[in-house]
Amino acid sequence: MPERLAEMLLDLWTPLIILWITLPPCIYMAPTNQSQVLMSGSPLEINSLGEEQRILNRSKRGWVWNQMFVLEEFSGPEPILVGRLHTDLDPGSKKIKYILSGDGAGTIFQINDVTGDIHAIKRLDREEKAEYTLTAQAVDWETSKPLEPPSEFIIKVQDINDNAPEFLNGPYHATVPEMSILGTSVTNVTATDADDPVYGNSAKLVYSILEGQPYFSIEPETAIIKTALPNMDREAKEEYLVVIQAKDMGGHSGGLSGTTTLTVTLTDVNDNPPKFAQSLYHFSVPEDVVLGTAIGRVKANDQDIGENAQSSYDIIDGDGTALFEITSDAQAQDGIIRLRKPLDFETKKSYTLKVEAANVHIDPRFSGRGPFKDTATVKIVVEDADEPPVFSSPTYLLEVHENAALNSVIGQVTARDPDITSSPIRFSIDRHTDLERQFNINADDGKITLATPLDRELSVWHNITIIATEIRNHSQISRVPVAIKVLDVNDNAPEFASEYEAFLCENGKPGQVIQTVSAMDKDDPKNGHYFLYSLLPEMVNNPNFTIKKNEDNSLSILAKHNGFNRQKQEVYLLPIIISDSGNPPLSSTSTLTIRVCGCSNDGVVQSCNVEAYVLPIGLSMGALIAILACIILLLVIVVLFVTLRRHKNEPLIIKDDEDVRENIIRYDDEGGGEEDTEAFDIATLQNPDGINGFLPRWGLPIQWWEERNPIQTCLFSRSRIPHSLRFIFFHKDTKINCITQWTT
Repeated sequence: MPERLAEMLLDLWTPLIILWITLPPCIYMAPTNQSQVLMSGSPLEINSLGEEQRILNRSKRGWVWNQMFVLEEFSGPEPILVGRLHTDLDPGSKKIKYILSGDGAGTIFQINDVTGDIHAIKRLDREEKAEYTLTAQAVDWETSKPLEPPSEFIIKVQDINDNAPEFLNGPYHATVPEMSILGTSVTNVTATDADDPVYGNSAKLVYSILEGQPYFSIEPETAIIKTALPNMDREAKEEYLVVIQAKDMGGHSGGLSGTTTLTVTLTDVNDNPPKFAQSLYHFSVPEDVVLGTAIGRVKANDQDIGENAQSSYDIIDGDGTALFEITSDAQAQDGIIRLRKPLDFETKKSYTLKVEAANVHIDPRFSGRGPFKDTATVKIVVEDADEPPVFSSPTYLLEVHENAALNSVIGQVTARDPDITSSPIRFSIDRHTDLERQFNINADDGKITLATPLDRELSVWHNITIIATEIRNHSQISRVPVAIKVLDVNDNAPEFASEYEAFLCENGKPGQVIQTVSAMDKDDPKNGHYFLYSLLPEMVNNPNFTIKKNEDNSLSILAKHNGFNRQKQEVYLLPIIISDSGNPPLSSTSTLTIRVCGCSNDGVVQSCNVEAYVLPIGLSMGALIAILACIILLLVIVVLFVTLRRHKNEPLIIKDDEDVRENIIRYDDEGGGEEDTEAFDIATLQNPDGINGFLPRWGLPIQWWEERNPIQTCLFSRSRIPHSLRFIFFHKDTKINCITQWTT
């Protein structure tokens, strides 16, 4: 407590001493209008001055003191005197009144209007407001008229050490790599002090560590934290708590202080090698385990973390390096041993492997700490299992000629039981792969025979699956694919590759190629196709055409002469014999149709029909047919029109429907030709009443009457009936038909 009181007194008297030292040089610095603003405690003795000195002082216009000071946080029982205002116009008669205005006037600062004393009536805090600007003026007490212009001055609040340092951003967190060298920078901290930094040591801070030695140190002025010990190991201790203090007054006794905490975490570096938990591992596996199955796991522990703890596993030695593999599990950080190739208990019952684990990321700074790897031994025991049959080959390829005899053996498959018991094997065909049942197999010896005829041209390959089953354990089965290739024999004769139709120009030249044809053969000889072409023996000396074999196995047909005429012969048929080179050779005869056509001068075919001769140039067959149809239609219309006009007023031969007879009247009389005018009237055959009634007029053409009478009457002109014409009249379904027949 006495030390604290001494510090406060020191803070109180320090500004006063400074003011006392600096005041005398300032008294005559600036002139004023017969006024003075005086600080309390100033060595002023105006009344004792002589008249001459008074006059002298006025001529220099006195002095100005424009600053006053007051201590903050002063809380005495009486208001603190800040200063005094006085003017040399005041003779002491109390006729002058002092007025104070500005910041805090009347609320914080109060003036004695008679004496000019200024008091602070409230407790001040420099951190809230450091200075106040006020205005003083002397006025007449009675009239309140200004005796001189206003004078402005400042009251500054003097600082005392009343604020402790603060760490505004604390608590702090920082990291530093483990195994760092001595003096490695960790971080820096900053504290603030609200006191005046330019006055005294109230804001001068000094930093120190209260907790955290001997691991860390701090720079007293910059607050930089550094490592105080080298090679701190994260695996030994990962986190440290450091308590940091900031003290003002330059760290001297009596200063205020503040603290904060810093948590330092050591980050990992790869300074530890992997280490297997055990030096020998034992695993067992059935011999029928599926390839790729995990047999066991080995793990090498690493005290590091993250990528520094990642290890890769390898099999570096042992008698099972070809059968097993090891992979790394990045999540679990262990090695997984898997099967690469099938196991056979009967062949080998155990294996020994040497496994190595090595760090993936190695820090060269710590390479001298030893190899970052470790090894362990793995023993794998193979357990016996009932295995399915094993075929002598994983696949089979058989060949058979397409003309092979039924029930002939085309191949054989073999299988055995790999177990010690060696069960007999039974063979069968998976009928889902042989739906047409073209093959059979001997269940005991695996011989495959032909069940139905083969045709290579229909199917070249047959793929079937053979099943081998243990007789003692039907659940143990194996399958093997068998590919059967059908070999070709010469059983197909060659023929034209397509339906050819050749066109021959009438104005063609001798030796001109009319058509080039090629042949095809469904067979597939080893050396490829080679065809022989020839004409029929009776057409070897064909006067019109000849043939020529080309190098590309095709055939050209040539004309022997010119002057072909399609009016004489429009189509020629040329039979050609095509033979292959098989053993025995086969042949067939194909006929080429050659049409004679009319062509332009440059050989372009224009028409291949005989009717084209009667067509005008540029008129097609369709156009001609249309013209003829129109002509015929016009002729029919004209004939009907003329006929109707001629018979418009003639009565019907048959008068009523009752005279129609449904019987056939046959008349075999022979007419007399055009000169016979006395022939029997044919109308009497249809209308007996015509003898006594109306008779038709001779010389009329044949007419079909359908408009006035449903009964049809057939009339013939007597003068045009041939001598050898017989007439048969019959009625059916109310319709009379006329049938003519020439006599023999």
